[in-house]
Amino acid sequence: MITPNYKEFHFEIGGREVVIETGKYAEQTNGNCVVRCGETVVMVNVCMSEVPREGIDFFPLQVDYEEKMFAVGKIPGGFKRREGRASDKAILTSRLIDRPLRPLFPKGLYNDVVVIATALSVEPDVAPEPLAMIGSSIALAISDIPWAGPTGSVVVGLVDGKYVINPDAAQREKSSIHLNLAGTKDAILMIEAGANEVTDDEMVGAIMFGQAEIEKICKYIEDVIVPAVGKPKREIELYHIPEDIDAAVREYASDKLDWALDTFDRQERQARQDQVGADILDHFKDIYPDKTREINDSVYYFTKEKVRAKIFDKGIRPDGRGLKDIRPIWCERTVLPRAHGSAIFTRGQTQTLTTCTLDMLAAAQKLEGLDDETEKRYMHQYNFPGYCTGEAKALRSPGRREIGHGALAERALIPVIPPVEDFPYAIRVVNDILSSNGSSSMASVCGSTMALMDAGVPIKAPVAGVAMGLIKDQTTGEFRVMTDIQGLEDFLGDMDFKVAGTKKGITAIQMDIKIKGISEEIMRTAIKQANEGREFILGKMLACVPEVSPTLSKYAPRIIFFKIDPEKIGDVVGKQGKVINSIIAETGTKIDIEDDGTVCIASYGDYEAAEKAKAIVESIVHDPEVGDMFIGRVVRIRSEMGAWVEFAPGKDGMIHISKMSDHRIDKVDDVLAIGDVVKVRIIKIGEKGIDFKLMEKLS
Repeated sequence: MITPNYKEFHFEIGGREVVIETGKYAEQTNGNCVVRCGETVVMVNVCMSEVPREGIDFFPLQVDYEEKMFAVGKIPGGFKRREGRASDKAILTSRLIDRPLRPLFPKGLYNDVVVIATALSVEPDVAPEPLAMIGSSIALAISDIPWAGPTGSVVVGLVDGKYVINPDAAQREKSSIHLNLAGTKDAILMIEAGANEVTDDEMVGAIMFGQAEIEKICKYIEDVIVPAVGKPKREIELYHIPEDIDAAVREYASDKLDWALDTFDRQERQARQDQVGADILDHFKDIYPDKTREINDSVYYFTKEKVRAKIFDKGIRPDGRGLKDIRPIWCERTVLPRAHGSAIFTRGQTQTLTTCTLDMLAAAQKLEGLDDETEKRYMHQYNFPGYCTGEAKALRSPGRREIGHGALAERALIPVIPPVEDFPYAIRVVNDILSSNGSSSMASVCGSTMALMDAGVPIKAPVAGVAMGLIKDQTTGEFRVMTDIQGLEDFLGDMDFKVAGTKKGITAIQMDIKIKGISEEIMRTAIKQANEGREFILGKMLACVPEVSPTLSKYAPRIIFFKIDPEKIGDVVGKQGKVINSIIAETGTKIDIEDDGTVCIASYGDYEAAEKAKAIVESIVHDPEVGDMFIGRVVRIRSEMGAWVEFAPGKDGMIHISKMSDHRIDKVDDVLAIGDVVKVRIIKIGEKGIDFKLMEKLS
């Protein structure tokens, strides 16, 4: 019997019916819903702890997106045959869910909040990710957890010049934009997009098209679902700075903070702030004992106001730049002699070492997930060691931030990577951040472009990226957009808006905000200003690496790519791999053969070896005809009869003694010996085999 609390809601998103179920499952959660569209089903559960977590000064929100392999009828790989560590795509989806939710929780909330979205069934034409984002909004909106939603989420595509909401599999293949968008009914909260060099207007058009659909989603949740099943929001005492402490700190610290911030040197400013902070704590230690946290928080917010006011009122940033100025840039190429391609990109105090490695297609990353993608030929990885910010931290495996930054840079460069038909290589690019003071992901885009060009990868066009910041007056609505933000501006500002692209157009966008949405005007201003900054940065990059290297590194493999008849694969491989292993041993190459007959041969150093291996393979699969010429090796002799010549691995034919010379010979041994290399021509193909005529003895 279905619980009496069960409710079902039906509405449309992008022309498809979406069904929301509540009151049926997971009744002990603060909020739960199941979202269905077609045969895709996602469940979302949210819970909040009863009391705040002790000793923290941040909001402990945890969002997880689970991929259950049974959702697509698969058994997980691995020894245990169960879901293990989240895939990169699941981690990226968790970030997509988290980013629009987080700004809408009240400041001072320190209770643990956990959001878990689980993909239970997935059909290829209905992606589960936007449903998980909508379900998270609904579960929070109907829960008793304080939250200023609802939000809506969609994916927008651009197919044949028309915008599409939540495109199906075929549309995703053709789309020149893949835009994940989230917002409230009034404003945009989160943007994550990859694109094929689209114009600013095309991207803004996609965002506004998606926002119109989001507005409908939010209104339905707010007007229909919440009134029907929503719980009253829990009254929670939020942390705040006592007014008397805040007023006293501001009065005492104002001039001191002005002095601390009155320098454009980052290290000097930090030293002054540390000195002032210690003085403020010492001054109030007896006046407000045991209130160190409140005093420090007051200093932080007061410092934030002063920095923001200086930017907003005077257009002067902490390092002395104007709003559109970009930090000094310098670059190097081929910094590592054994790497196939390498580059250093430095912008201010942000610096990345980027390397590019080329290998056979068999080296592509194998994927296991809920979609049809099984491997990744272009791999982009990002590392952020503690030393890049001067911290004494041990190395660790990449976290969500590193995976997200690597995915953003990868998305920015994928549109310019040459197709496998033109460049049959697996490509791995690694960004190691050596120093960071803001915008390291966009520095990674720039460094990666240079490393790819240095490696000789024939990219379609160079890509650069820049991060934009925002200071907005919440009372008047006035705003200032900053180009190329550094760490402090990101920390104290309202927006981190990253834009990457070529001279022709945008290839990737990512936007995170700390306020409750941005307008179309802010977005257009940021994109336009980013375009100007991108062109300036591209000029600096191309001054260092003006064109793609005409040759590959001598340490990179030479790869030959061709096809054979799939029915002949067995002949090339041979019994227990005997034939193919003999070719590999003889030529020193690596050989991979796909089921469709695609042959990939790689040689390292000796490029002629690949051609030799190709010739051997072609000789194996070639159907011999009378008149064909071959070079082979004598493998067997019968003195009074003839010699057998192996002209391809596993294939041989006989030179009769009468066909070895124009004059009579008594014994084969007088002309040939086992191991001799000879040139022969086919004169007959019969049931007993191939007959040759000796044309020339080569050795």
